[in-house]
Amino acid sequence: MAVGTGGIYLLEVLGLLLITIATIVAGAQEVQRMVAEAQVTLGDLLLLFIYLEVLTMVGIYLSSGALPVRMPLYIAIVALARHLILDMKSMSQWTLIATASAVLILALAVLVLRYGHARFPYGASEDGRDMRDG
Repeated sequence: MAVGTGGIYLLEVLGLLLITIATIVAGAQEVQRMVAEAQVTLGDLLLLFIYLEVLTMVGIYLSSGALPVRMPLYIAIVALARHLILDMKSMSQWTLIATASAVLILALAVLVLRYGHARFPYGASEDGRDMRDG
């Protein structure tokens, strides 16, 4: 049983390492593009922010062994905001409303999670790890 768990943990760490390297490369490519064009837009900044959030999520997962549910929600909110900013002129009214509604739903989900964690905090799990959402 320990060999299987160890193998899964190794695959997990290798996957996180791959995600980290890919995120760093993508961020470096984006910075290189901005320097080459001598222009930085709000879309570029939001994309870099998404990359930083992914790196933060990987770091939290590595340090705590648990993935805070709110982190992917934050990344999704920023990604949708970036989509709205970049493509607003070419969107139909219904697409604009649907995207804005998705942002609102994700924000409400974050509020519900924050309230739930404040009102009903997690304790330590059976294996002794702290299961609070970071």
